[in-house]
Amino acid sequence: MDRALTLSRLTPRRWLHLPSRTVRLRLTLLYGGLFCVSGAVLLVVTYLIFRDATGVNVIVQNGSGHGTAAQDAATELKFHDLVHRDTDALHQGLLRSVIVLAVMTVVSIALGWLVAGRGLRPLRGMTATTRRISERNLDERLAPPGPRDELKDLGDTIDGLLARLEAHVAEQQRFAANASHELRTPLAVTQSLLDVARNDPNGANGELVERLFAVNTRAIDLTEALLLLSRADQQAFTREPVDLSLVAEEATEALIPLAEQRGVRIETSGETAPTIGSRPLLLQLTTNLIHNAIVHNLPDQGAVWVTTGVDPTGAVLTVENTGEKLSPEKVSTLAEPFLRGDERVRSNHAGVGLGLAIAQSITQAHDGTLALTPRADGGLRVTVRLPAPSPR
Repeated sequence: MDRALTLSRLTPRRWLHLPSRTVRLRLTLLYGGLFCVSGAVLLVVTYLIFRDATGVNVIVQNGSGHGTAAQDAATELKFHDLVHRDTDALHQGLLRSVIVLAVMTVVSIALGWLVAGRGLRPLRGMTATTRRISERNLDERLAPPGPRDELKDLGDTIDGLLARLEAHVAEQQRFAANASHELRTPLAVTQSLLDVARNDPNGANGELVERLFAVNTRAIDLTEALLLLSRADQQAFTREPVDLSLVAEEATEALIPLAEQRGVRIETSGETAPTIGSRPLLLQLTTNLIHNAIVHNLPDQGAVWVTTGVDPTGAVLTVENTGEKLSPEKVSTLAEPFLRGDERVRSNHAGVGLGLAIAQSITQAHDGTLALTPRADGGLRVTVRLPAPSPR
């Protein structure tokens, strides 16, 4: 026991641990195991075939009657010698075959180790490249070379994931920058107004209070919009059956005074459009779209069309409005946070720039799609598709 403990202390620690069970090691053991089992089966079958072919099991009758007893004894002795030599030859052949099989198993394990390493070399390269990629170099891609196989498909899938992650990080960076700018603007205006009031103690405070109230209202609206956007992104809501047609009617009735004030005509049509989700969020979605259509419209005799319906994918809500002609490039960026098309926004009602961004976030939180397309006669068409409720 003391000698064993001494040897265990002298043995390097790394020798006491088995190698890690990597994919390369498992493939190597699999290759070697398959070769060893196949060789053993082949060896057993060959041994049985040769044993039957050599006549070891042949039985000769005693006293054939064609010779003397001495001749029969000599014949029987020769037969036993032949059987003994054949048996020894089979045993020696079996022993040599086992030795050759053991040697070839070791060789196959070594070759399997090399082949597995060569086959896994692209995977190790992709792993090293993926580890190098961070937030600062998300534009780097794996781009695995070679024919179209499983490893290349894996590399292309990771490249697609990196592309989506890069776009998401860029969007979040733009959002943070725009949010900082938008939140800083009302604070800077408030600070300027307070400086003016402090330097002019004899001035009238009525106009100052009104301007401070307007700036404060804008900051509150922006904060509530950011909170609503965060809530929609986190999907922190309870799902229930909702009829989009009823939601559209409620949102339209609430915005009729604004439409009459701006001289915009609202027309609603369609049929029942059942879906599942949060009714308050879907109401906010519809209100944002209709409000956006009213505000960004023609100066005179504008129109807004609100339509609901169903298609094979689920419920459909369409909001169209008249207005100036928009390019497809401009329309593709309107859903970004804090983006306001200057040619579409009046100076007296600019908003906080989160209407379409919140609508898109709510739509995605409900597993739906929001599509923006310019109208040929001018204006915008917004199509929202939401999944149908489960039959249960």
